[in-house]
Amino acid sequence: MFEPVIAPSASLLGLLQRGRGDGQLHALAADRDEAIAALEECVTSDPRADWQVENRSLYYARVYMDLEAPLGGIERHLNHPDDLLDLAEHRTGLALAVLGHLAGYGRRDALLLLRQYAATGGNWAWALDELALRDEDGALLALAPAVLGRFPTTPQGEAELRAAIRAAYEPRAWRLWADRHPRVAAASEQSPFDLWQRQLNQGGVTPGWSVADVLAWADQADQGDSAARPEQGAVERRAAAAARCLAAVARPEDRETLLAAARDGAEGARRAALRYLVGQDDPALTELIEAAAADADQRVVRAALEVLARMRGPRALARARRWADPATGGADSALGEAAVALLADIGEPSDAPTVVAGLRQWVQVHGVRGAQLGGLVDGVGRLAAAGAAPILRHIYSESASSDLRGRAARALAVTDRYFACGTAVECLWDCEEATRELAARHVVTTGDARVLERLRRLAADPAEEAEVHAAVRGRLTSRGPAGA
Repeated sequence: MFEPVIAPSASLLGLLQRGRGDGQLHALAADRDEAIAALEECVTSDPRADWQVENRSLYYARVYMDLEAPLGGIERHLNHPDDLLDLAEHRTGLALAVLGHLAGYGRRDALLLLRQYAATGGNWAWALDELALRDEDGALLALAPAVLGRFPTTPQGEAELRAAIRAAYEPRAWRLWADRHPRVAAASEQSPFDLWQRQLNQGGVTPGWSVADVLAWADQADQGDSAARPEQGAVERRAAAAARCLAAVARPEDRETLLAAARDGAEGARRAALRYLVGQDDPALTELIEAAAADADQRVVRAALEVLARMRGPRALARARRWADPATGGADSALGEAAVALLADIGEPSDAPTVVAGLRQWVQVHGVRGAQLGGLVDGVGRLAAAGAAPILRHIYSESASSDLRGRAARALAVTDRYFACGTAVECLWDCEEATRELAARHVVTTGDARVLERLRRLAADPAEEAEVHAAVRGRLTSRGPAGA
């Protein structure tokens, strides 16, 4: 993943990039040309750090519809010479998804642009999937020659054709073509057999059936000098698999061997042994984690903190409280931060002040970012820590991640008594369907004329998710404040 450049949260561009509800509302109130320019910047330069878990396409399509914006910016982006050089889905995926929603709303210019790009563009498969969901049979059949022309009638070309059929998100176009084109029919029949053959031919060395063999196998991913060190993810995956093997082969008499590996082994064996000992809730585990967290090798430190996150039970809680306590550990250390994260996950109501303090400390040190922040936000919500409301509002406003903002909104729903008449109103326009659903279930329907109008529009929008429809229609029926 990459780190996109995000404008300040108070600006129109920053609001739209974040997918905040206020972005759509501000776009309608702003100068139209300025709003369209900001919208095009978002669609053609995807602002999401992780485009596979954050939603923006329906949100931007709705802004296009509200502004009655032309599609010239998207067309120039799709037809740019870079399209022939940069085939990454990330470059054009958002723009194509927005066009798909616009086509669903009846924008014929969006439909025509999708057809043109499916015939000539680099990310044609995405465009074809959008068309397969919305276009008529005749138009899809007319695209077949252009798409099939991408695959030469050679063994390599036929293999690529089978791969394209297998990877299609929406197979409707390929099924239509199979009735008219023998190549597609043959490739469609052969594609499942290709998958089975790959699965059957998967090789790889498996460990022997002893603790020593499994630990040695776990270390195979860590062999070689530092210049040839394997990808960190490969070491972690091998260690996780080795831990599962240890659960099958380890016996009580192997405990000392496993403790030695967890204390002094190479990275792969150490990771595997620590993960296995977590599953056994071994009494020596907390001391082993403490020692590993103080190691000079950062790989060993990461392994210790990952294992700490898996701990459960009264012993884990007691030790986490000690590590997170400023007097005995402190959340300003890596071990302390991990302990606070564990309390956020499995702690009791009495741990709420510690988790709130850890959340505040994290934001002060790291800002509104980091993989651990989401767990802390979820934790203060789970513990209903009312003292977290101010910092949660800050995270909600500033986060560039719509996923994290949604988690902050869920936490605010149980920690902020003003959520239903404040933040929930904006959330009705949010880019994430889960956040819109949350808002629909909590928002006060009296006192703000925009709320009922928005609920009615969401209920009537065919592009909206079923869960949001259900929540909205429930509120329109009840017409009372949630929880009243």
